[in-house]
Amino acid sequence: MKLLAQHDLAGFGGLGEGMSMQIAPDGRRILWLAHEAAPKNFTGVDVSDPRNPKMVVQTELPHMKVRSNSLDVVGNLLAVAYQTQTVGLQPAGVDLFDISVPENPRLISHFDCSGPHSRGVHALWFVDGKTIHMSSGAPDFQPRNPLDDQFYRVLDVSNPSKPTEVGRWWYPGTREGDAAPPPARLPKKFDLGFRTHNTNVYPERPDRAFIGYIDGGLIVLDISDLSNMKPVSMWNHSPPFNGFTHTVLPLFERNLWIVSDECVMDDGADWPKLVWVLDARSEANPVPIGTFPMPPVEVFGRRGGRYGAHNLHENLPGPASFRSDTIIVGSFFNGGVRVYDTRDPYRVEEIAYFVPGAPQLSPAGAVQLNDVFVDERQVVYTVDRFTGGLYTLEMTI
Repeated sequence: MKLLAQHDLAGFGGLGEGMSMQIAPDGRRILWLAHEAAPKNFTGVDVSDPRNPKMVVQTELPHMKVRSNSLDVVGNLLAVAYQTQTVGLQPAGVDLFDISVPENPRLISHFDCSGPHSRGVHALWFVDGKTIHMSSGAPDFQPRNPLDDQFYRVLDVSNPSKPTEVGRWWYPGTREGDAAPPPARLPKKFDLGFRTHNTNVYPERPDRAFIGYIDGGLIVLDISDLSNMKPVSMWNHSPPFNGFTHTVLPLFERNLWIVSDECVMDDGADWPKLVWVLDARSEANPVPIGTFPMPPVEVFGRRGGRYGAHNLHENLPGPASFRSDTIIVGSFFNGGVRVYDTRDPYRVEEIAYFVPGAPQLSPAGAVQLNDVFVDERQVVYTVDRFTGGLYTLEMTI
């Protein structure tokens, strides 16, 4: 990989896990980025020329106790997730914007997810223009444990001005009043909750939701009937590992699932956080057959900030997304961006990496690459969760 450009986004980094590409009506490529922390909400960057990215808009959050960690774009419709620092605050939910003029995003509607036990929406998935799948709290959901406050919710946004909830599912035993007993928890140091993170639904299998359920592991749901969703697969490596299943990426033609953990502690304190390969020929009984080679812990574990797996480029449908059943690209915090060849799923090979130096004024003392998106030109976009901003890279396979 070759660095093409870096953009500091007017000095406002703090970038989260929302990266999505719009082909604007005038033909420009606009990369939309969610900010992990206030004061900024989301930023649009013209990356038509990836060697010369140009910021076209940057918006503000209403207060310092809310963040917009996640977003997705379909056509000229932008969906943005809002999560508050504590329960009971607003705005907590989803906004829909008309971005047909990227310089002037126009608010269409807000779906409120706030409540006495809710922090709102952490992550959303929006790829078909009609349905938002999300990790969310709700005003009528009281978790037995405060760490379990977000679950799987589905919104119908076919009329963007009137989003409507059409389905929900939560881990049995996590809601007050459940007949099921509470799930067994990890040791307190590693207990981060039985909550949804990524909630991916692909056009190849619209009847399946591929969910990273944090300490609940991997869960695949049959969502053919949104009013009666049912688990078809549950796999969890924790214990003995330290929790936080993040992303489930199905490789449909190969009957493989790529599953990433998320490192959430500095200095390797929750190591190992890995990317797993699962044989999913029997979706009711997925079998782990390998893990991705990781940057060496003795080099990166105490390099500064977090060290371990995090986000994957998720083979998003759409005209501006790179899709591959063999090449996987991931972001690894201080381990940078790394590219893997999975043709032999029992012996995955790293074929490229990019690890920039520490951004100026970074509190971690090292880069913390938080997310990655690859367009169909094989241009790689990655962002730092503190001060590094946006990096654009050329990838040659």
